[in-house]
This record gives sequence, C-alpha cells and structure tokens, in this order.
Amino acid sequence: MRIITGLYRGRVLKSPPAMQIRPTSDRLRETLFNVLAPRIADSRVLDLCAGTGAIGIEALSRGASFVTFVDRVHKACGLIEANLDLCGVPEERTEVVKSDAAEYLRHTAVDEGKGWRGGTQPWDIAFFDPPYSTEYLPVLKAFGEHTAALLREGGILVVEHHHKNTLRDEFGGIRRWRILKQGDSALSFYECE
Repeated sequence: MRIITGLYRGRVLKSPPAMQIRPTSDRLRETLFNVLAPRIADSRVLDLCAGTGAIGIEALSRGASFVTFVDRVHKACGLIEANLDLCGVPEERTEVVKSDAAEYLRHTAVDEGKGWRGGTQPWDIAFFDPPYSTEYLPVLKAFGEHTAALLREGGILVVEHHHKNTLRDEFGGIRRWRILKQGDSALSFYECE
C-alpha cells in the first residue's frame, strides 16, 4: 500500500501482519479521492474502522486539515500510529481512538459533537469501511439520527461495502446520491441534507 498523491506521495505504508484487516485497494482509494478531490482541502475527516490508516493519511496528504482515526483493534491503532510516524504527520493534525465505530459515534453525538478530545467539530467527510460481514445499520443509523453533531452541513459519509450488500438510500438526515462499484467492492456516498 502506498500513498497515491500529495505531500506524502509514494510513501509505502506498513501492512497488517494478518489478513484480519482488508485495506482499501490503491485503485479503489484513487477512485474515492477522484470524487472527493474538490472537498479535501482544509477538511476535517473521520476514518472509521481505519485499519492501516491509509484513507486518512491519503486525505492528509491531499490537504485535509485534521483526521480522526477510529478502530476497535488495539494492534490496528498501533499500525495507524506507525504509519503516521512513517509519513511524518504532525501529531496536532491527527487523533487515533481505540473504539467500536458505533460506540464512538454515540459518544460524540451525546457530547454534542465535542468528540473524545473535546472541542472536535463535526466532520466534513466521514469514511466507514468495516469488515464486509459487519452489521452496517448501527453506524448508518447514528449518522442519520445525529447528523448535525457528526457531519457539517453538506458533509459526506462514504461507506465501503460488498457490491451485493444493499444499503438503504436514506437514513434520517443523510441521503445517498452516488454508488460506485469496482470489483467486489462498492462505495456509497451519502450527503448531509
């Protein structure tokens, strides 16, 4: 896995030692960022089920101002930290949180968007890429029910899922406006209304 473009272009990231983590492929990541390109500069990004941190680091490389990485696995959080160090990302531009995605969102929503560090504002872009066998509904419902606390007006939630996994077009305050399929994977783009 390598960073495709931007400040950290060409950096090869450390990979997970086992196949428990399914990183987003370089090709799918490039497709994702081609769509998000006009929105990346100075954005606040949430990388849920971050795994290696490749999505969030790519966002930072392309000009995102801050990224919150969330993963429930301790070793994955260590891998994210190692990859951030490898790229030389300043600590003040990142936050790595060990938590279940739905639990993290509930905690953030209850604290009215303050997040775990306190003072964290809603995100411009959120990316959710759990293992394909995971139940997506709790996270999508959290975004739908607590949209204002989690996403800025016009903010985007991108969900990576198996192309055969059908997701609803609308969850409370978010609505899907685009689906991109590539191989076995699909990206569903939801926007805060």
